[in-house]
Amino acid sequence: MGSADSKLNFRKAVIQLTTKTQPVEATDDAFWDQFWADTATSVQDVFALVPAAEIRAVREESPSNLATLCYKAVEKLVQGAESGCHSEKEKQIVLNCSRLLTRVLPYIFEDPDWRGFFWSTVPGAGRGAGEDDEENARPLAESLLLAVADLLFCPDFTVQSHRRSTVDSAEDIHSLDSCEYIWEAGVGFAHSPQPNYNHDMNRMELLKLLLTCFSEAMYLPPAPDSSSVNPWVQFFCSTENRHALPLFTSLLNTVCAYDPVGYGIPYNHLLFSDHREPLVEEAAQVLIVSLDHDGATPTVDGTTTGTAMDDADPPGPENLFVNYLSRIHREEDFQFILKGIARLLSNPLLQTYLPNSTKKIQFHQELLVLFWKLCDFNKKFLFFVLKSSDVLDILVPILHFLNDARADQSRVGLMHIGVFILLLLSGERNFGVRLNKPYSVRVPMDIPVFTGTHADLLIVVFHKIITSGHQRLQPLFDCLLTIVVNVSPYLKSLSMVAANKLLHLLEAFSTTWFLFSAAQNHHLVFFLLEVFNNIIQYQFDGNSNLVYAIIRKRSVFHQLANLPTDPPTIHKALQRRRRAPETLSRTSSQEGVSMEGSHPAAPAEPGTLKASLVATPGIEKLTEKSQVSEDGTLRSLEPAPQQSSAEGSPASEEPSQAWREQRRLSSASAGGQWSPTSEWVLSWKSKLPLQTIMRLLQVLVPQVEKICIDKGLTDESEILRFLQHGTLVGLLPVPHPILIRKYQANSGTAMWFRTYMWGVIYLRNVDPPVWYDTDVKLFEIQRV
Repeated sequence: MGSADSKLNFRKAVIQLTTKTQPVEATDDAFWDQFWADTATSVQDVFALVPAAEIRAVREESPSNLATLCYKAVEKLVQGAESGCHSEKEKQIVLNCSRLLTRVLPYIFEDPDWRGFFWSTVPGAGRGAGEDDEENARPLAESLLLAVADLLFCPDFTVQSHRRSTVDSAEDIHSLDSCEYIWEAGVGFAHSPQPNYNHDMNRMELLKLLLTCFSEAMYLPPAPDSSSVNPWVQFFCSTENRHALPLFTSLLNTVCAYDPVGYGIPYNHLLFSDHREPLVEEAAQVLIVSLDHDGATPTVDGTTTGTAMDDADPPGPENLFVNYLSRIHREEDFQFILKGIARLLSNPLLQTYLPNSTKKIQFHQELLVLFWKLCDFNKKFLFFVLKSSDVLDILVPILHFLNDARADQSRVGLMHIGVFILLLLSGERNFGVRLNKPYSVRVPMDIPVFTGTHADLLIVVFHKIITSGHQRLQPLFDCLLTIVVNVSPYLKSLSMVAANKLLHLLEAFSTTWFLFSAAQNHHLVFFLLEVFNNIIQYQFDGNSNLVYAIIRKRSVFHQLANLPTDPPTIHKALQRRRRAPETLSRTSSQEGVSMEGSHPAAPAEPGTLKASLVATPGIEKLTEKSQVSEDGTLRSLEPAPQQSSAEGSPASEEPSQAWREQRRLSSASAGGQWSPTSEWVLSWKSKLPLQTIMRLLQVLVPQVEKICIDKGLTDESEILRFLQHGTLVGLLPVPHPILIRKYQANSGTAMWFRTYMWGVIYLRNVDPPVWYDTDVKLFEIQRV
């Protein structure tokens, strides 16, 4: 039968279904088979021939027919999994049912009355097929998920058969050990099967159905406690699924082994179409959704014993995907994962200096979520990443994405996850140390040209985000500066460009109108002063550029020390702001020429769709303060829960602990508009950590002025030479202990990741548009 005929017959069946007012019996095979038995429709056809309005009409007007359709489609998948899909006809039926369910499921999820449908048992669908014992009946959802799992390891359908002979001796699907059929070499599997286009496409269709099952999460509003477990993921990743381990490994290896370059030959993708990419995208999306797990980081050291004796030890997480991920521990596995993710994240960068030489991948956001989960759930992986300079292969692409997306409203989520990853990494000393490696990779980026290290690159990009990103990024400023504070004690030598950028930020953040215009703005000044103090106290010797920049901009520090606190001046500063609500002074920073070949960061095209995000927790909730001891170990400084934070907080108390106090001191005027008071300004002005810098200026400024007068100098190289050889040993206050603010998991970020991840998946699945125009509740779809 031609494909046009088959489409026509399928459409006729759909029309019959929508017009029948009487329930159709489940036993009426002649009717139900029209949907899958004699048709060869692509997934795009199914979406076109089953319009949303008709699915909703059947749901409202003849619910029993919609229920039977779902039940029969699942039954066909179960039969296919039982038989092993040997004939072409069986394979076609499985694919047709899979496409139909992918189309219908979102409309079942969007109606709260239907939500329990898949979790109810269907008479006659017993676990022991054929026996009608009701106790044994499985919920429809479980039958569906187990069938999909079996079908993903079905010889000659989704995996290579290991038998050479004819169909009759085909592998028995029930005794088959799916661990021998893992899709790709990598973690825990050494054999790389021959690529097979049909198997890849069949896997992709089944994974799309699986992702659609998991997407019930999109139809529930964001819950503040975020502890809601996704029942589909929970069952699929439990011991009930005998394929959990090989499937986890297959997904992870398929993603990490993917090389979009086209077997290493530039421009190869122009000659060969790459059928792997759609599968890799689908695999990455199923993987990150399966790893959506809230519990605090599972600490698993890779050793478990099966005795009932160790009940005292918490078992690993119930979710086997999270469990397996947290147990990976072999160096070569870590190397494979890290190299794979770094290769894929760098792919969009390769585009810029050899345009079109490689296929440009689009799933970098999914990769960033995967990398985040790896670091968060597997501390050994995090330490491995930081052990060598390989971490820089992750850092550079992230900085590239951040710089590129800074003006684009539709990519706020990408900005956040990039910054969260850097915050997580910056909590480890090794990250700061690695940043000292010279930066020579010349990826064209829209930033000033500089010669220096990866630390300079990070500072220059952060400066660019703060001074020329859009308004919605302001909540990230705390995070960006916290990252700089965390790495500052380890930075051996900042370039002049980076040093000037840091001082420009201090200048912008310490204007009176900025300091007085919001309750939290002065935190940014505290962070920057802490950066300068760390570098002066711990890395003075190599940092003559920064010391010189501080001397040149000494007036900024004097102004801070003499910050006015009287009401009239505060009032005047705010008036000035009303007249010129410029976000930050962008003029006084001498912007160098941008790199050659770079494109300025562009705003989103008008009309671009974006998914809304929940707010992220403030920096004081996001991080936990620790002090670095002499031997390099960390000691938490968080006050014990019962102790009020007003007493007993460390002497270097900085604003994050006092902010409740400040809220009290600043008055909220009638309009709910916040307004600063003298007491409020005094409460934090007295804590500004200016002593070290003032001492440095007191000692060095007269000496520098003397050189200038003696030699009639206006030449900075001579002054820099003097500063390079200078020393402040014994002249500065006793070094303060190093404070590190480490990221700590909390329910707020867990909820943020869930909404971000599903928003990305919603927007990336456009062909077919699985969730488009359905009533999702987890986020809103907005136009820029």
